[in-house]
Amino acid sequence: MTKDTQEIMKETFNDEIRFRERKRLLFFGLPWTFTVYTITDSVLTIDTGLLNTEENDCYMYKVQDVRLTQSLFEKIFGIGTITCYTGDTTDSCITLLHVKHYKELKAFLLKASEAARIKRRTLNVQDIGAIDTDLLDS
Repeated sequence: MTKDTQEIMKETFNDEIRFRERKRLLFFGLPWTFTVYTITDSVLTIDTGLLNTEENDCYMYKVQDVRLTQSLFEKIFGIGTITCYTGDTTDSCITLLHVKHYKELKAFLLKASEAARIKRRTLNVQDIGAIDTDLLDS
């Protein structure tokens, strides 16, 4: 008997699932798709497919920025799209399409990614060219 994602996450990362959302259809916002987004304090997982399944994971500390967008139809049906920009090698841009609790998800992703970076003692630094590197070479 196979274990479900919730049991594996709890055993592996000692995390509870904070959000479990299903991708919804754009029209009427109905959850009739085969894509499930699972979010814990440590990992963001996207499960897609019915016959051919794919599971994509991204550690939360790799999430660098989060953007929320809503089209007119998404506003009408009360759903939103969240885009996570990550430092992950497989997917530098992870999109959570047409989710119901979009504002809560966005706030949680920002908070959890910052907490995960602090916990792992990782630092995000951008080189904005403030120092002339030619001076350092001499």
